[in-house]
Amino acid sequence: MTNLLRRALLVACTCLVGTSALAAYPDKPVRLIVPWAPGGSTDAIARAMAQRMGESLGQSVVVDNRSGASGRIGTEAAAKAAPDGYTIALVELPHAIAPAVTAKLPYDLLKDFTPISLVGTSPLLLFVNGSKYKTGDIKGFLKDGRTSAAPITLAHSGNGSISHLSSELLAGASGVKINPIPYRGSAPALTDVAAEQVGGHFATLASGSALLAAGKISVLMTTGPARLPAMPQVPTAREAGLAGMQFNQWWALVAPATTPIDVIERLRKEAIAALEHPATRERLTTLGIDLKGSTRDELRAFMRDEVHHWGAVVRKIGLQPE
Repeated sequence: MTNLLRRALLVACTCLVGTSALAAYPDKPVRLIVPWAPGGSTDAIARAMAQRMGESLGQSVVVDNRSGASGRIGTEAAAKAAPDGYTIALVELPHAIAPAVTAKLPYDLLKDFTPISLVGTSPLLLFVNGSKYKTGDIKGFLKDGRTSAAPITLAHSGNGSISHLSSELLAGASGVKINPIPYRGSAPALTDVAAEQVGGHFATLASGSALLAAGKISVLMTTGPARLPAMPQVPTAREAGLAGMQFNQWWALVAPATTPIDVIERLRKEAIAALEHPATRERLTTLGIDLKGSTRDELRAFMRDEVHHWGAVVRKIGLQPE
């Protein structure tokens, strides 16, 4: 057998092995890590995606809630998992903020993960007590804030969280004095907004939907680029004259770095199909989430831009890493 023939046979065998490995994937359940506790918009997205992706992959996609340390525990676990396509994670806007507010982050969003696809975006809403302000009355809220001797108390989900940065951005854009108060998430924060124990809280529609439906809280404005179709009376921050407050919460699927690209592309294909499934759209769009997929390169560039943008915001506000 000539050397040339040996090389040809070796290449052929290698291709067959690669094709066989891809065809076999997945041959066991896939774990989807959510670095937060059950409940809320992130968990709802994960479970809707997991159900549809599991059906099309032919293997269960199991949601693994790994909460703690402001998302660091679950995210680190995902970063250090075997890069074989059997562990993926749902990351979001707080992951882009974390490098600027955390002194020793145990992972690097841009280096330790391979992008799969963007999942969706949602504006933040400023929720206030339902009996104190009518829906959309951001002007009345700001007027009261400017004339009040005491700062307006705004609950947030921890130092450097997007609700914290939103409160600081509101203060800078409006001139209203703000007293940010930390809470253990949006659920207890909004409960206290409804009880008039705190003046307001920035969160997604998904987080406030139950209290909103009960009339306990109302919405003054949205940080999105346009008014929400379901709330046409609620102005955008830009319409309210609040410069620098146009942004969205976002979610994306990633895998550990060096996960094979053919596996990543299979996961991306199934993720896009899940986003386009009518049941997924019906479940998540009612929560104010705009579902949208992406290519790997688009998501990589998007996350890089978000890390840069929010790092600049944190430095401008003057927050120090903890």
